[in-house]
Amino acid sequence: MASYNKVMLMGNLTRDVEIRHTSGNTIVGSFGLAVNRKYKTQSGEQREEVNFIDCTAFGRTAEVMAQYLGKGRPVFVEGRLKFDQWEDKNGGGKRSKLGVIVDNFQFIDSKSGGGNSGGGDGGGGYARSNAGGGGGGSYGGDQSGGNQGGGNQGGGNGSGGGGDFNHDDIPF
Repeated sequence: MASYNKVMLMGNLTRDVEIRHTSGNTIVGSFGLAVNRKYKTQSGEQREEVNFIDCTAFGRTAEVMAQYLGKGRPVFVEGRLKFDQWEDKNGGGKRSKLGVIVDNFQFIDSKSGGGNSGGGDGGGGYARSNAGGGGGGSYGGDQSGGNQGGGNQGGGNGSGGGGDFNHDDIPF
């Protein structure tokens, strides 16, 4: 039986990236992502629905996200779905949630709002792949418990223009 687990989401962070360390000293970053969908009803009324998605990043990806992204910032993430189940500590039975494990991400805008938004794609930043690829608009660092696969997925030319930091300051 064939299967494919790939998620691509663009939305705004609902909170700052929270960094913690596992007992094996792996860096884990947790954050929420709000993804909006605008549509018209049959009567022509404009509506908007919002989905709130819990996301987890590991290693260098989590570090970079925590350093450069904060609450309210737009971001494009690629990853995979992960279903977690556990017993409620208060005797409430089984609990579960569906979340996203982030493999790589792309900056969407600069904090300054104006000026060069980067190469026409609205992105910015650099790419890093396990294969050692060059520049691009995305970052995929080392992962825990998953295969990044494909390398530089972000396209672009790395000229991205985030006005709030200098590309020489990025450590990768």
